[in-house]
Amino acid sequence: WQDCPDLKYEVYRHLAQYVPKIYCTRAEAKPVEEEELVQGALLRPLEWYLFGEDPQVGLEKLIQSSGSSELCGKVFKGGETTYSCRDCAIDPTCVLCMDCFQNSIHKNHRYKMNSSSGGGFCDCGDVEAWKNGPACKKHDPGAAGDASQQHPLVFQAEDVAERARKLFTVLLQYMVDMMVWEEEKELPSDLQLGEKPDTYYCVLFNDEHHSYDQVIYTLQRALACDQREAQVHTTSIDKEGRRAVKMGTVQICQEAKEVICRQSENISLQPLHAEVLHSTVMAHQSFAYRACTWLIQILSYAGRFRQVFCEVALEQDPNSEQPCLVSRLMKWDAKLYKVESSTRKDNFSQQTMYDLELPDLKFACNFAKHYKQLQKDFIEDDHERNICVTALSVQMFTVPTLSRHLIEEQNIVKIIIETVMEMLSEHLGANGKFHFQSHNSDKFFRIQVIFYDLKYILTSKPPVWTDRLKVQFLEGFKSFLKMLACMQGMEEVKRQFGQHIEVEPEWEAAFTIQIHLKHILTMFQDWCASNEEVLLKAYRECHNAVMQCSRKAFTRETRPLSMCGHTFTSRAYRVSTDPVTVHLPLSRMLAGLHVQLSRTGAIARLHEYVPAEELQVEVLVEYPLRCLVLLAQVSAEMWRRNGLSLVSQVYFYQDVKCREEMFDKDINMLQIGLSLVDPNSFLMLILQRFELFDILNKPMLTKDKVSDRKKNDLIKQFNRLTEEMLLLIITIVGERYVPGISHVSKEDVIMREVIHLLCIQPMAHSGLTKSLPENESNETGLEKVIHQVATFKKPGVSGHGVYELKKECLKEFNLYFYHYSKSQHTKAEDAQKKRKKQENSDEALPPPVPPDFCPAFANIVNLLNCDVLMYILRTILHRAVETKSRLWTEAMIQMVLHLIAYGLLEEKSQLEKSPEEEVKFDFYHKATRLGSTSTNVQSIMMLLEKIRTVPQLEAQKDMVNWTLQMFDTVKCLREKSFPPQASSSEVPKPEETVQEKEKAERKRKAEAAKLHRQKIMAQMSAMQKNFIETHKLLYESGTEGQDQEETKAEEESIQMAVDDSRVALGPKRGSCVVEKEVLICILCQEEQEVKADKTAMVLTACIQRSTTLTQQKGKVFPNPENFDPLFMNSDLAWGTHTGSCGHVMHAACWQKYFEAVQNMTRHRLHAELIFDLENGEYLCPLCKSLCNTVIPLIPMQAQKINRWVHTSDLSNLKHWLQIVLARVKGLETGIAKAPTFQLSEENEIRNVIEYPFSSLFPCSTTYSDSIQEMLVLFATAAYRVGLKVAPNEADPRVPVMVWSTCAFTIQSIENLLEDEDKPLFGSLQNRQNSGLQALVQFAAAHRMKASQQTIQNHLTRLLTVLLPNLNVEHSPSILDVDMFHVLVSLVLSFPSLYWEEAVDLQPSFLSSSYNDLYLFHLVTMAHIVQIILTADKDPAPVEDPEESEETYSAAALYRDLLLRTNSCLRDDVPGWYLRDCVRRGLTPYLRCAALFFHYLLGVTPPDDLHNGSSEGQFGALCSYLSLPTNVFLLFQEYRETVDPLLHRWCTDPSVQSFLNGERTAIRYPRKRNKLMQLPEDYSCLLNQASHFKCPRSADDERKHPVLCMFCGVMLCSQNTCCQETVDGEEVGSCTAHTISCGAGIGMFLRVRHIKTAMRLVSACFLSTPYRVGHGACIANLRRGNPLHLCQERYRKLYLLWQQHCIMEEVARIQEVNPTIFDFEWQQL
Repeated sequence: WQDCPDLKYEVYRHLAQYVPKIYCTRAEAKPVEEEELVQGALLRPLEWYLFGEDPQVGLEKLIQSSGSSELCGKVFKGGETTYSCRDCAIDPTCVLCMDCFQNSIHKNHRYKMNSSSGGGFCDCGDVEAWKNGPACKKHDPGAAGDASQQHPLVFQAEDVAERARKLFTVLLQYMVDMMVWEEEKELPSDLQLGEKPDTYYCVLFNDEHHSYDQVIYTLQRALACDQREAQVHTTSIDKEGRRAVKMGTVQICQEAKEVICRQSENISLQPLHAEVLHSTVMAHQSFAYRACTWLIQILSYAGRFRQVFCEVALEQDPNSEQPCLVSRLMKWDAKLYKVESSTRKDNFSQQTMYDLELPDLKFACNFAKHYKQLQKDFIEDDHERNICVTALSVQMFTVPTLSRHLIEEQNIVKIIIETVMEMLSEHLGANGKFHFQSHNSDKFFRIQVIFYDLKYILTSKPPVWTDRLKVQFLEGFKSFLKMLACMQGMEEVKRQFGQHIEVEPEWEAAFTIQIHLKHILTMFQDWCASNEEVLLKAYRECHNAVMQCSRKAFTRETRPLSMCGHTFTSRAYRVSTDPVTVHLPLSRMLAGLHVQLSRTGAIARLHEYVPAEELQVEVLVEYPLRCLVLLAQVSAEMWRRNGLSLVSQVYFYQDVKCREEMFDKDINMLQIGLSLVDPNSFLMLILQRFELFDILNKPMLTKDKVSDRKKNDLIKQFNRLTEEMLLLIITIVGERYVPGISHVSKEDVIMREVIHLLCIQPMAHSGLTKSLPENESNETGLEKVIHQVATFKKPGVSGHGVYELKKECLKEFNLYFYHYSKSQHTKAEDAQKKRKKQENSDEALPPPVPPDFCPAFANIVNLLNCDVLMYILRTILHRAVETKSRLWTEAMIQMVLHLIAYGLLEEKSQLEKSPEEEVKFDFYHKATRLGSTSTNVQSIMMLLEKIRTVPQLEAQKDMVNWTLQMFDTVKCLREKSFPPQASSSEVPKPEETVQEKEKAERKRKAEAAKLHRQKIMAQMSAMQKNFIETHKLLYESGTEGQDQEETKAEEESIQMAVDDSRVALGPKRGSCVVEKEVLICILCQEEQEVKADKTAMVLTACIQRSTTLTQQKGKVFPNPENFDPLFMNSDLAWGTHTGSCGHVMHAACWQKYFEAVQNMTRHRLHAELIFDLENGEYLCPLCKSLCNTVIPLIPMQAQKINRWVHTSDLSNLKHWLQIVLARVKGLETGIAKAPTFQLSEENEIRNVIEYPFSSLFPCSTTYSDSIQEMLVLFATAAYRVGLKVAPNEADPRVPVMVWSTCAFTIQSIENLLEDEDKPLFGSLQNRQNSGLQALVQFAAAHRMKASQQTIQNHLTRLLTVLLPNLNVEHSPSILDVDMFHVLVSLVLSFPSLYWEEAVDLQPSFLSSSYNDLYLFHLVTMAHIVQIILTADKDPAPVEDPEESEETYSAAALYRDLLLRTNSCLRDDVPGWYLRDCVRRGLTPYLRCAALFFHYLLGVTPPDDLHNGSSEGQFGALCSYLSLPTNVFLLFQEYRETVDPLLHRWCTDPSVQSFLNGERTAIRYPRKRNKLMQLPEDYSCLLNQASHFKCPRSADDERKHPVLCMFCGVMLCSQNTCCQETVDGEEVGSCTAHTISCGAGIGMFLRVRHIKTAMRLVSACFLSTPYRVGHGACIANLRRGNPLHLCQERYRKLYLLWQQHCIMEEVARIQEVNPTIFDFEWQQL
């Protein structure tokens, strides 16, 4: 190929020869084999040609010779973490990869992180993307420069670049030709070689019109395949975009195509898209996409490769009329099939925009040239945007130099807007306005996407304006105004009278466009404001557009209005009867531009572009005023017959999403109008539009013939409208926090918003963020101001932190803040009055001092002292003073006081700043001046004095007093004097007098109540004395009897104290004090004593398999049908835990309740997701905890040992072992062999055997039938749940599972107490305490219902682990069993050794005490040996180790073990190390044993076990369990007995195998399991998930990774690739993983979403342990705030797992929150 003159011919010939032999040669493709052949036969030769040598060698040379690039350019995978610096990024689309971010200055800034949807690349090194720190340390230009001095930039040999150019030209041509190839049965002539085979494929393509199930159904019918095969086809089609579903001749494939189309047409409006392709065409198209992937990989090796690629891809052949290859690919975008081609095509196109300015510019110009057609194809297509070429717009339009170039040269703004208009032209009505009553929602959604491009192109304002840029931008702005003109006045509504509207009109579409335009409108205004000339010209164009749109509406007749001597001419229009709209974007754009004129100072030149006489202020304010009146009338319930559509429009009009460019701009327009006209005329216009002119200008007629009800409705309506009008006046005058209207900054505006939000209540960061508007960069500005106005209160474990307003900011509170809703206004007022009341201050809420208006808006303050407003205020106050008038409300008076306060504050402010003679604002004089007519004969100040006496206005007295004081203050400023200080003290305030009277009344009542109580107590005392005197005889005899009983009780208690030693085992066992236990059934509320012969009382319980203590994660549970659970493995791989909520019921009550639950739940929707009926699950009737059985309450038997009985035969372990072995030998089981301890005479054997059955033992306890039934029930449940088998009460494994759940539950509780550092006794919750006691007593009592012979067999097998010469086949070694499980099983089964068929014998209390003692000593010694054998024999060096008798004893035992293990142990292990190892390893076992014997025998433990101190714990445990503190003395005390035991334990083959290093064993103490350690920074976890590759999928499809919190395994969730079959059902990977990892219980972190807790039946969502800095919980990364691990929340999740409460939590959440039923948990 290197020497051939025509490389294209040779490459095409090679491809034509090999591609059809590799691809599409069989019906079912084999990707692995195909990839091997492709690498060897196709890609390898291309790499040899490219590098000119072995590709591996050439690549290494390339890497060594290449310097570091100044640009990162890493292409993001789906789900990979991206970072955007909020301080330095030009716009939110400028992002960094994790590596660059960690090595940049931005990691110490405010940043956001997000999960990439795939595509796009890292902007590190792009100077246009960042204000500061454009490059990380790795891509710093200085570092790159140093590297370039040592190595050439890319290549040292130009021939490699030349070969790359030739090869890229050929391959690009080939790939593009095959991507856009339309012939189904023929290839291009260059690729035809010989005869083509008669093999065709019926290929089915993906679309968005058919559902997953519809395609499966169609394929099953068309191809006659099963459901699984159809699912495979459908999944592949959805993933790749197409799939060959049939192979054969052309006729067979054509028939399959027709059947598919026909079948799909029957179930949908459109047929599926299917084509018949020849196998060679299919093969070459498949390789074209594979070659695209290979080429992208090659380009990533060096920047020079990318440069060559860009030149080739954008180069147009001068001899051909076809455009460049990239343009061809773009134009063909909509015809390419879905994912496989589009994803690679996007990456393919992105390479043309990377690294070089010239290719970047060429590609952008090509894109702009074809923009309309590309968008049209995208809108008509059904592909998602992220796989279409139109998604590349963000890569170009956000580059400042590119965007400005496209505006100047291509006029891209005009192109984008014209594209939108063309797409929306079908919605234009006859009046030229948009009307979206019947629109295609899918197409409309795609059209909205174009608005993002307009936003991107306007992201960066130009620092320098060229003449061409001004012209082109204004052209685009004119196009934008034309679009706004089509929106001005659209979707008009008219008030409905009489009948309610029948069909709700469409309104969402118009508001959707408004929301998309929100930031675009602001950005246009900002662009205009950046150049004075552009701003003035844009204002002129916008003003002309407004005038043109308003011209038709101002043809109505006019009407003169007169009030207070002022006349105004108004056009006849009524909002209540004429059409009105809330969509006025053109007017609002003009308002925004006018404010920008004021802010920049360009308003001084406005007359040059728009003369004053042409402004026509009345026209400008008319439409915004109508909209605000509509808002008031809706609030007054005048439009309730218009339905919810209008209510929704009004809501969004004021909502935070829209208000900046709707409600706020309407207020601004009214402020603009007021600043340019006479305030009296302006107010008369407002009165006229509010339809209140007549009601305020003359009294309401009362002689009209209307019903009282209608009259009341009218009065209520007028009052509400008056309130809304006053609120609007307050807003116009008082709301000045807009840059340009007053001298404030954007930070001041945000600060004021935050202050008023926090005046309602303390709020979380998320609540504040939601309540603040976002700018074009999705920023609210909250972080910049929040710490100036609020303090953060840290969250608790389950809550979130809140911000509380600082006291110094409370003075900024404005009761009538214009962004308050009605409910927020009420809450804020109540909160502030409550605060003032707590501070013992008056409840007046005057307005804060507002900032001064800018000069252009200075005339607005004249509204406060105009004649019309004075008349309005005086009229309302006069009506309040009148007793008969109903045309006023308390809210109205409150607003009037607010307006008066504004006037006084304004005058006070001006008087303080300027001399009195220069102040023209005279509110004080007009408010105190008397009128000449009957209606205004009294001044406002006089009316305020009278207001204080109106009973209905008691709540406003403080505000009235404040207002009157302010009058005095202004008066003094006018007169330049000081207000009198004594006036307030001389005249007592009415409210103070009232308070004193109330205080005196309360004091009087308290004294009277005290005297009354004393009188009653005296009467009761007298009656008591009288009763004693009357019944003196009876009282004395009763007292004597009581004294005798108390004396007897004291004697008994003293005797008990003497006998009672706190020892649980052996002949010195302490006595058990059994208290009478009377419990109440939670169902029938009846009391009953717990007794063996009475009806059973039961405790709710939940049995579950558990792996919380496992030392071998992921161990597979053996086949339960033949599994023997007698010996719990030392790794505790799985166990059976029993928990209880502690609630008690009668057994009969519970059975009735359970039957009722079953009957009710069978008919309840989704109930199976809450609990599993087949597993016996139900919810506790009281606390709704999940349960699946009940534990019968067994009364503890009082045991008292007669210590005076001769016990010499049982006083040593040797003799006891002789007795046991003799008894075992006598059993007819055939399991035990002859004991090693030979007895001398037969008589001795008989005496020893008969001794335990002396007269000292009691009769066995007899239980009622009810209790016996419950014994069987719980035992069967433990067997069924623990082994996952069908219930079988006759199975010999039933008692074993009872012992096992008892032991495992105790171990779990001990582990939890140790982890929480709580004392062993006294710290358990009531439900844990009662549940554990019930469980242990049940385990001891269950022996009565089990087969004694079966238990004897189990006992014999248990003893084989410990005793010599009792070896049974398959008996485990001491290394393979958990000794505590052995101890519990031995103690509970040992009484069966006394059983014989002829008589029911039981051991005496004394025999039991010895049995428990020696069993415990025997198992303890075995456990000590277990600990020593498995201990790490490499001790850390210790200076001056402590030597003692215990260390010598430990060393002696170790030497003994060394001899018996054939010196397999090390001989240099010190005694102190052995002592420490044994103590550490033995402590958990002793703690568990103490719990077990305490709840079994009821002996009180020592006080040292009731405190949390670890000091003295070991000694207390030894004392309680009858062990010497030096546990090694056991081996010395029982020396003769221990020797054969040690021999038996150490010579076991399994032990020898471990000592020889052939196997492993568990070391003690066992490691405590923790949840998977999560990284502190959530982005590290996201980055880890982005690199996760599904083990069963070879594609790059975006996965849903989840992290198992138990074992740390990353799984692929919600994907068919990882589904597994469990019990014949297809389940997701998480569900399958819970079986092996958590025994059916799981906790997973859905890395890109939220935490999931799961059980095998169902699951629920829990809040993530990650929190933002202010403690708020998040559900996804939509906000992008940095997340950090919350240790408190993480600890709570850990305890949820360790306490075995996951099942309970899942059931509780599902019961409370039914919305989660829509989620298919089994597919996780």
